[in-house]
Amino acid sequence: MVPEELGAGSLRRDLFVEEDAEVNQSLHLDLLDEARMNSQLKLAAYQQGIARYFNKKVKSVPFKVGDLVLRKVMPNTKIAQHGVLGANWEGPYKVKAMLWKGTYRLEDLDGKLIPRAWNAEHLQKYYQ
Repeated sequence: MVPEELGAGSLRRDLFVEEDAEVNQSLHLDLLDEARMNSQLKLAAYQQGIARYFNKKVKSVPFKVGDLVLRKVMPNTKIAQHGVLGANWEGPYKVKAMLWKGTYRLEDLDGKLIPRAWNAEHLQKYYQ
């Protein structure tokens, strides 16, 4: 940095007026709330568009209570000795209850309840 006494200044520093800077700063602070609101509106519009696109592409698979379904084998429950030729689906299971849209409680054919709820994307209808 060159000291000011040497006279190597800049145009910006030479034309700086402190009163104008305070007015500009308060003006920008007043416009900050408006800019924040505009960005929130843009974010809400973007999220609505993404939700519309997703809901248009997704296909619901409604299962009724009593339907037989297959459950996807998750990587942590897959038997390691079977390798890539192991089963991808296990079951059949019976739908015991629908907790909310797309989430089901399952039981095996003996009536034993499966410990947790399952999402419809991990279930497949079982045809006999």
